[in-house]
Amino acid sequence: MAKIKGHISINIDNCKGCELCIVECPQDSLKMSEHINTQGYHYAVLVQDNCTGCTNCALVCPEAIITVYRESKNKTKKERVAVITNVTENITVNVS
Repeated sequence: MAKIKGHISINIDNCKGCELCIVECPQDSLKMSEHINTQGYHYAVLVQDNCTGCTNCALVCPEAIITVYRESKNKTKKERVAVITNVTENITVNVS
């Protein structure tokens, strides 16, 4: 079975450095930056090219600033698989 290839995009200016995404990443693909963002926080960054697009990081992010992508089956583009925004109450998420 081929390994699924994923990628994430983090809005670093809105990251508050809670580190929840780092704890939940089963691939250890994330770490805290040594730099600070415009709000004065160290922010999460993708540091390894082993992301599988599992969506754990996006699901636990309290700021909803992580977008998850997975390589499409034809491998010519990445498809967005998880975007969580404007959460104001409990939600249910199904990921295929």
